Amino acid sequence: MSLVRIETDQRMSQAVIHGETIYLSGQVGEPGYTVAEQTTQALAEIDRLLALAGSNKNKILFAQIWLADIADFEAMNQIWDTWVPEGYAPARATGESRLATPEYLVEIIVTASR
Repeated sequence: MSLVRIETDQRMSQAVIHGETIYLSGQVGEPGYTVAEQTTQALAEIDRLLALAGSNKNKILFAQIWLADIADFEAMNQIWDTWVPEGYAPARATGESRLATPEYLVEIIVTASR
């Protein structure tokens, strides 16, 4: 089975394709923005990476969402719900976690098919 890495540096790849499965690294928004704005930015980056990998958000199998503060759950969901096409909601888990820096409010990790 083929293995392709996209936007790789010493630490990580932004996406890895193994066969027909695409694994994205955690995507975050720009520090200094609200959770809704960071969610919008992270989802735009997910769209971009999935396109590079030959896929799109309709083919997301699983999403894992980490919030720095679970109180932001509804604000994040307002953006998520408008982004996910009706009938294409992936399996999903959301939790609270300390992220890489306190300025990151949300991190989204997805697995998709091609």
